[in-house]
Amino acid sequence: MDGVEQTNESWRILIVEDDERLANLTREYLESNGLSVTVENHGGRAVERIKNEQPDLVVLDLMLPGEDGLSICRRVRPVYAGPIIVLTARTDDLDQVLGLEMGADDYIGKPVQPRVLLARIRAQLRRVSESSGAGDGEEPVRLQFNELVVDRSMREAWLNDVSIDLTSAEFDLLWLLASSAGRILSREEIFTALRGIEYDGQDRSIDVRVSRIRPKIGDDPVHPRRIKTVRSKGYLFVKEA
Repeated sequence: MDGVEQTNESWRILIVEDDERLANLTREYLESNGLSVTVENHGGRAVERIKNEQPDLVVLDLMLPGEDGLSICRRVRPVYAGPIIVLTARTDDLDQVLGLEMGADDYIGKPVQPRVLLARIRAQLRRVSESSGAGDGEEPVRLQFNELVVDRSMREAWLNDVSIDLTSAEFDLLWLLASSAGRILSREEIFTALRGIEYDGQDRSIDVRVSRIRPKIGDDPVHPRRIKTVRSKGYLFVKEA
């Protein structure tokens, strides 16, 4: 279908979008490509639905009646671990940064092409599926760097035996960097690995997440020793910081 690999038909998607016509057209397109989709048109009901239904992925519009998407994202993050893709009609970087800070995994500017949305959804679901299968192969599932421990199978990290509060997207980035310790990863590599699309040279999401991860893992935000920025090249996770 549309030249993209078929996904697991059991994947459940919740679309939170107040434009009923757009939401229904999107639902029909996603369902025609093997996904199970439900729609919520009112922001005020979205939090409870996400908490109670625990969909595999949420597509969340920012501008909603009752409660805005940023508030919804912030409120559900402590009880919902699935991917959240934020839709924003504004091109302001502030929306993107705020969405990431509130726990969104990805964001797309509106209007969005259905095929683009489908590809981004599948990239997130593929990431979740691969993470849940951790331990089946030879790749290590737990990494330790002095007082910092990162466990892929549990999708958790600890600093001095204290659990670190990481969003799903922050954990994925931390694991990617930690599992490549000692090697510089370009923004292009990171972007493609985490979001399944090519880097456009302007997206700030990786930089925002790195800046949020550093203090959580005990790194100095001003003079980092664990996750270093390598000018014009990317990021380097240092084994012995």
